[in-house]
Amino acid sequence: MSNVLVIGGGAAGMMAAYAAGMCGHSVKLLEKNEKLGKKIYITGKGRCNFTNACDIEDFFKNVVSNPKFLYSAMYTFGPESMIDFIEIHGTPTKVERGNRAFPVSDHASDITKALDKALKEVGVEVLLHTEVESLHIEAGKVTGVSLKNGKNLTCDHVVVATGGLSYRTTGSTGDGIKWAKSAGLAISDTRPALVPLNTAESYIPSMQGLALKNVNLTIFDEKKKLYDSFGEMLFTHFGVSGPLVLSASSIIGKILQKKGKLKAFIDLKPALSNDELDARILRDFNDNMNKHLSSVIRGLLPSSMVPVIIEIMDYDDSRQINSVTKEERAELVSLLKAFPFTITGLRDYNEAIVTQGGVSVKEIDPSTLKCKTIEGLSFVGEVLDLDAYTGGFNLQIAWSTGYLAGLSI
Repeated sequence: MSNVLVIGGGAAGMMAAYAAGMCGHSVKLLEKNEKLGKKIYITGKGRCNFTNACDIEDFFKNVVSNPKFLYSAMYTFGPESMIDFIEIHGTPTKVERGNRAFPVSDHASDITKALDKALKEVGVEVLLHTEVESLHIEAGKVTGVSLKNGKNLTCDHVVVATGGLSYRTTGSTGDGIKWAKSAGLAISDTRPALVPLNTAESYIPSMQGLALKNVNLTIFDEKKKLYDSFGEMLFTHFGVSGPLVLSASSIIGKILQKKGKLKAFIDLKPALSNDELDARILRDFNDNMNKHLSSVIRGLLPSSMVPVIIEIMDYDDSRQINSVTKEERAELVSLLKAFPFTITGLRDYNEAIVTQGGVSVKEIDPSTLKCKTIEGLSFVGEVLDLDAYTGGFNLQIAWSTGYLAGLSI
């Protein structure tokens, strides 16, 4: 039996502490906040989309960074195991659109209650308001930690589950990444991910609050297509957000930081080809020859987009349909099929759902989550260079890596 310290009482830390306790170790779970699972309370808008009940192979397709690293963890403790775990510990669950799993109650607190119950079952000692200052590493082995209050704790094994840099108000301040760097481990560059995007054009904030459904978003680095997907997005006072944009941010973040700006286009009518859309517009024009151009465009688009389209095409708002040429109609078709804007940057960590980057997975044994070069040290969850799309995937990465790490001590 080992004395184990788990640093960080979020999803990964709680699961690591549970698995280690289940194996008979003496476990202390150290959390600097006043309660465990602070970030869990705000996931899924307070409902907690705690996993995604898809097939494991589909799961890997939704992991953006280092999916192959997760094979052992996912096959040891995957979504099905997590759903069973939550239900066994007293919280009924349900699966909604997109295989997203939630507690039946729609209360995130019920997920943390299930985890609290599990921790008590295996005798984990929870120390709240306990902030770790640094790790003690002697002769390539972890021997304990120093706390911010000046006390030292000794142990045989430390699991670092301190999270990334997003949602800093929940305590994710990058401590684990800092300790890993001090210990000489390689760190993959960090950036906000699943985050809204800033844009350049003044006409984007003029549509603030407009949500677009069933559109296609493509993003280019010059001629190279970086992202192409269908779904929903939102215009804001700073740029763009919504599901399509959040997913895009995880794919383009690294290149965007390097290049400074990228071109993006929205297909506002993806169900129609250019020719079909032209035929539809021509029909509308023929039926409204003496009306203003803006009144006909209003039949094609949300009202807040109409003045923007008129502005981009540099038309007079009151121009009549019967004066529009074939070439000008083709220009309108092109604009509706490829509405342009320029992405200039990622929003900051305060708006990011996850952190991309972190402790390099090359430093970690994927079958145990142990550090390859320092004995008695494991890293789990978002502190590692692992991230996925929205839909319960990131939380499942935390549960899976935490469980395997605790099991492997």
